[in-house]
Amino acid sequence: MMAHTGTVHCDVLVIGGGITGCSAAWHLAGYGADVLLLEEFDLNTRASGRNAGSLHGQIQHDQFVGRGEDWARRFLPAFRFLVDSLEMWRSLDKELAADLEVSLNGGLLIAETSEQMRDIERKVTLERTAGVDSHILDSADLQRIAPYVSESMAGAQLCLVEGKANPMLAAPAFARAAADRGAAIRINTSVTGLEWENGTFTVTTASGKVTASRVVLAAGNGMNRFASLWGRPIPIFDEPAQVGATEPLASMVRHLVYYAGGKLTFKQAKAGTLLIGGGWHADVDPVSGRTKVNPRNLVANMRIALEVVPSLAGVSLIRTWSGAGLGTPDLSPIVGSAGPPGLVFGVYPHMGLTAGPLLGRVLARLVLDLPGEVDLKPFALDRF
Repeated sequence: MMAHTGTVHCDVLVIGGGITGCSAAWHLAGYGADVLLLEEFDLNTRASGRNAGSLHGQIQHDQFVGRGEDWARRFLPAFRFLVDSLEMWRSLDKELAADLEVSLNGGLLIAETSEQMRDIERKVTLERTAGVDSHILDSADLQRIAPYVSESMAGAQLCLVEGKANPMLAAPAFARAAADRGAAIRINTSVTGLEWENGTFTVTTASGKVTASRVVLAAGNGMNRFASLWGRPIPIFDEPAQVGATEPLASMVRHLVYYAGGKLTFKQAKAGTLLIGGGWHADVDPVSGRTKVNPRNLVANMRIALEVVPSLAGVSLIRTWSGAGLGTPDLSPIVGSAGPPGLVFGVYPHMGLTAGPLLGRVLARLVLDLPGEVDLKPFALDRF
């Protein structure tokens, strides 16, 4: 990395220090590029560090029912992207030399009624066309592998590829490994300008300018600050969500658990706490723009958790937090090149933690003009 007249130059500049940006930096350095990553705050402080750590490998049930099978078929490329990224999660501990608390014991989508079971069976049939191994469990099967679940539940889907990880550990581990490969990581560095002229990008920050031959944008909704470079905003929007954590409990939950009858996910962390969420919306302070927990939604979330796991009555909730998730209109990622040559961007909505390892590699290969491993046509910006 060269510095001249107060300006730093690199081959590839990565903007965004979440899991996608840090993964991109690691892969880029592995391909031999001279890489600099800039993050406005600290690493992993936005969406990819403030979720509950779910590693998703199935089409979300509420979206399948609400949007219909035609939407689900269009979503299959995005679904397959998640599954392929999950394969990467299996070896990340070793590759990054870090314990990311990854557990891929599978996911349970629990149904209370026969109607919900029929919807689940339709969804599983579709998911199997994408090569995902799932099984239908009756109530006896469910009680056998998850005896904590209410006996009133009718059955479940067992999706064998799903699991959990610690979201606070993954992106920083990618960043450390990227630095070991020679990448430079700069936090607390806000990008105030991004321009392109004569084949060179120039980035303005409070601490000086950076020039680069190529740029990877992995800054979520913040990417639209630079939309003038490609002509129109990317349709990304914030979806603030919240999570609760119980006191540590004896080991009881091996799977990532969903509920077809309401908004609920939960899993048990390595420390023993149950992490309970499900996409419940958090509030946004109108002045500061910061997210905060919505107490009413928290109570509703816990009420549904008690319906599914009655033994949680009396267990203490010791921590709650909120974070800004990301959404797109069709729930599929937006990935590609736009504007000047050498500029690429990527975002995976809602399930960006799961997708981050693969999305980082896809963006690294795309910006370096290496052969692609994923068909990006379904994720192109021009579909909107």
